[in-house]
Amino acid sequence: MTKQQHGSLHNSMLISMPQLDDEPFHRSLIYICEHNEQGAMGLIINHETEVVFADILPQLNISEDLATNLELPIFTGGPVKPEHGFVLHTPLANKQWQSSIQVATDLCLTTSVDVIDDIAHDAGPEHSLIALGYAGWGPGQLENEIANNAWICCPYDADIMFNTPPNKRFDAAARLLGIDMNLISTQVGHG
Repeated sequence: MTKQQHGSLHNSMLISMPQLDDEPFHRSLIYICEHNEQGAMGLIINHETEVVFADILPQLNISEDLATNLELPIFTGGPVKPEHGFVLHTPLANKQWQSSIQVATDLCLTTSVDVIDDIAHDAGPEHSLIALGYAGWGPGQLENEIANNAWICCPYDADIMFNTPPNKRFDAAARLLGIDMNLISTQVGHG
Protein backbone atom coordinates (compact mmCIF):
# COMPACT_ATOMS: atom_id res chain seq x y z
CA MET A 1 0.00 0.00 0.00
CA THR A 2 2.97 2.35 0.38
CA LYS A 3 3.50 2.61 -3.37
CA GLN A 4 1.43 5.40 -4.91
CA GLN A 5 -0.51 4.38 -7.99
CA HIS A 6 -0.69 6.66 -11.00
CA GLY A 7 -3.60 9.06 -10.50
CA SER A 8 -4.06 7.96 -6.91
CA LEU A 9 -4.59 10.48 -4.13
CA HIS A 10 -3.17 8.02 -1.60
CA ASN A 11 -0.98 9.79 0.99
CA SER A 12 -2.34 13.24 0.18
CA MET A 13 -4.84 15.52 1.89
CA LEU A 14 -8.23 16.79 0.76
CA ILE A 15 -9.44 20.26 1.65
CA SER A 16 -13.20 20.76 1.54
CA MET A 17 -14.47 23.64 -0.55
CA PRO A 18 -16.90 26.16 1.02
CA GLN A 19 -19.97 24.77 -0.79
CA LEU A 20 -19.45 21.47 1.06
CA ASP A 21 -21.17 22.70 4.20
CA ASP A 22 -22.71 19.53 5.63
CA GLU A 23 -21.25 17.97 8.76
CA PRO A 24 -18.76 16.48 9.24
CA PHE A 25 -17.21 17.73 5.99
CA HIS A 26 -17.58 21.49 6.46
CA ARG A 27 -14.06 22.98 6.65
CA SER A 28 -12.58 19.50 6.86
CA LEU A 29 -9.09 18.32 6.10
CA ILE A 30 -8.91 14.63 5.23
CA TYR A 31 -5.82 12.44 5.05
CA ILE A 32 -6.29 9.86 2.27
CA CYS A 33 -5.13 6.47 3.57
CA GLU A 34 -6.10 4.53 0.47
CA HIS A 35 -7.26 5.36 -3.06
CA ASN A 36 -7.55 2.85 -5.87
CA GLU A 37 -10.07 1.52 -8.42
CA GLN A 38 -12.27 0.19 -5.57
CA GLY A 39 -12.66 3.67 -4.05
CA ALA A 40 -11.03 5.73 -1.33
CA MET A 41 -10.75 5.82 2.45
CA GLY A 42 -9.57 8.70 4.59
CA LEU A 43 -9.72 10.27 8.03
CA ILE A 44 -10.76 13.79 8.92
CA ILE A 45 -7.80 15.15 10.89
CA ASN A 46 -9.03 18.55 12.05
CA HIS A 47 -12.43 18.05 13.75
CA GLU A 48 -12.12 17.20 17.42
CA THR A 49 -14.95 15.43 19.23
CA GLU A 50 -16.00 16.31 22.77
CA VAL A 51 -14.44 13.01 23.83
CA VAL A 52 -10.87 12.93 25.15
CA PHE A 53 -8.48 10.02 25.48
CA ALA A 54 -9.38 9.34 29.13
CA ASP A 55 -13.01 8.79 28.08
CA ILE A 56 -12.21 5.86 25.79
CA LEU A 57 -9.84 3.93 28.05
CA PRO A 58 -12.50 2.25 30.25
CA GLN A 59 -14.47 1.17 27.14
CA LEU A 60 -11.33 -0.56 25.86
CA ASN A 61 -10.52 -2.17 29.25
CA ILE A 62 -7.30 -0.20 29.49
CA SER A 63 -6.22 0.65 33.00
CA GLU A 64 -5.96 4.34 33.75
CA ASP A 65 -3.34 3.56 36.40
CA LEU A 66 -0.11 5.23 35.32
CA ALA A 67 -1.82 6.37 32.11
CA THR A 68 -0.66 9.60 30.57
CA ASN A 69 -1.94 11.70 27.66
CA LEU A 70 -5.41 11.65 29.23
CA GLU A 71 -6.40 14.94 27.57
CA LEU A 72 -5.42 13.90 24.02
CA PRO A 73 -8.23 14.88 21.65
CA ILE A 74 -10.23 12.26 19.78
CA PHE A 75 -11.18 13.25 16.23
CA THR A 76 -14.25 12.70 14.10
CA GLY A 77 -12.65 10.59 11.39
CA GLY A 78 -15.78 10.52 9.27
CA PRO A 79 -19.38 9.35 9.14
CA VAL A 80 -18.70 5.67 8.29
CA LYS A 81 -18.46 3.28 11.27
CA PRO A 82 -18.14 5.99 13.95
CA GLU A 83 -17.97 3.27 16.60
CA HIS A 84 -14.60 2.10 15.22
CA GLY A 85 -11.30 3.69 16.17
CA PHE A 86 -8.43 4.43 13.83
CA VAL A 87 -4.97 5.62 14.81
CA LEU A 88 -2.72 7.42 12.32
CA HIS A 89 0.80 7.39 13.73
CA THR A 90 4.48 7.52 12.98
CA PRO A 91 6.25 4.15 12.89
CA LEU A 92 8.14 3.00 15.95
CA ALA A 93 11.38 1.09 15.39
CA ASN A 94 11.20 -2.55 16.48
CA LYS A 95 7.48 -2.29 17.30
CA GLN A 96 4.53 -3.67 15.35
CA TRP A 97 0.93 -3.51 16.53
CA GLN A 98 -1.62 -6.23 15.77
CA SER A 99 -3.70 -4.48 13.11
CA SER A 100 -1.25 -2.03 11.63
CA ILE A 101 -0.52 -1.19 8.01
CA GLN A 102 2.04 1.21 6.67
CA VAL A 103 0.19 3.82 4.55
CA ALA A 104 3.30 5.90 3.76
CA THR A 105 7.01 5.78 4.49
CA ASP A 106 6.56 7.74 7.71
CA LEU A 107 2.93 6.92 8.57
CA CYS A 108 0.96 3.89 9.75
CA LEU A 109 -2.74 3.20 10.31
CA THR A 110 -3.60 0.92 13.22
CA THR A 111 -7.03 -0.30 14.31
CA SER A 112 -6.10 -2.56 17.24
CA VAL A 113 -6.37 -1.71 20.93
CA ASP A 114 -2.71 -2.51 21.64
CA VAL A 115 -1.56 0.82 20.13
CA ILE A 116 -4.04 2.71 22.35
CA ASP A 117 -2.69 0.88 25.41
CA ASP A 118 0.87 1.80 24.41
CA ILE A 119 -0.08 5.46 23.84
CA ALA A 120 -1.75 5.53 27.26
CA HIS A 121 1.40 4.24 28.93
CA ASP A 122 4.03 6.27 27.02
CA ALA A 123 5.20 3.25 25.02
CA GLY A 124 3.54 4.27 21.76
CA PRO A 125 4.63 6.11 18.65
CA GLU A 126 6.12 9.59 18.85
CA HIS A 127 3.16 11.12 17.01
CA SER A 128 -0.40 9.83 16.80
CA LEU A 129 -3.90 10.96 15.93
CA ILE A 130 -6.92 8.97 17.11
CA ALA A 131 -10.16 9.17 15.12
CA LEU A 132 -13.59 7.59 15.38
CA GLY A 133 -15.09 6.59 12.04
CA TYR A 134 -13.79 7.26 8.55
CA ALA A 135 -14.72 8.89 5.27
CA GLY A 136 -15.26 6.50 2.39
CA TRP A 137 -15.97 6.79 -1.33
CA GLY A 138 -17.04 4.13 -3.82
CA PRO A 139 -15.38 3.57 -7.20
CA GLY A 140 -15.05 6.89 -9.04
CA GLN A 141 -17.01 8.81 -6.38
CA LEU A 142 -14.10 10.86 -5.06
CA GLU A 143 -12.88 11.69 -8.57
CA ASN A 144 -16.41 12.89 -9.41
CA GLU A 145 -16.60 15.05 -6.27
CA ILE A 146 -13.22 16.62 -7.11
CA ALA A 147 -14.39 17.28 -10.69
CA ASN A 148 -17.44 19.01 -9.19
CA ASN A 149 -15.20 21.25 -7.04
CA ALA A 150 -16.15 19.75 -3.67
CA TRP A 151 -12.49 19.13 -2.77
CA ILE A 152 -9.02 20.33 -3.62
CA CYS A 153 -6.00 18.15 -3.06
CA CYS A 154 -2.71 19.04 -1.43
CA PRO A 155 0.38 17.05 -0.46
CA TYR A 156 0.49 15.28 2.90
CA ASP A 157 2.35 17.30 5.50
CA ALA A 158 3.29 15.60 8.79
CA ASP A 159 3.86 18.98 10.46
CA ILE A 160 0.26 19.98 9.77
CA MET A 161 -1.13 16.65 10.98
CA PHE A 162 0.90 16.33 14.16
CA ASN A 163 2.30 19.75 15.14
CA THR A 164 -0.34 22.26 14.04
CA PRO A 165 -3.29 22.92 16.39
CA PRO A 166 -6.39 21.13 15.02
CA ASN A 167 -8.34 24.37 14.49
CA LYS A 168 -5.51 25.72 12.30
CA ARG A 169 -4.87 22.63 10.14
CA PHE A 170 -7.48 23.41 7.48
CA ASP A 171 -6.08 26.87 6.71
CA ALA A 172 -2.48 25.63 6.99
CA ALA A 173 -3.14 22.97 4.34
CA ALA A 174 -4.73 25.54 2.02
CA ARG A 175 -1.69 27.77 2.47
CA LEU A 176 0.47 24.92 1.11
CA LEU A 177 -1.32 25.65 -2.19
CA GLY A 178 -1.15 29.43 -1.76
CA ILE A 179 -4.89 29.63 -1.07
CA ASP A 180 -6.71 31.71 1.54
CA MET A 181 -9.95 29.75 2.07
CA ASN A 182 -11.60 32.85 3.56
CA LEU A 183 -11.44 34.49 0.12
CA ILE A 184 -13.16 31.66 -1.74
CA SER A 185 -16.85 32.18 -2.42
CA THR A 186 -19.47 29.46 -2.06
CA GLN A 187 -21.04 30.68 -5.31
CA VAL A 188 -19.81 29.65 -8.72
CA GLY A 189 -19.83 32.56 -11.13
CA HIS A 190 -20.86 32.33 -14.76
CA GLY A 191 -19.94 35.22 -16.97
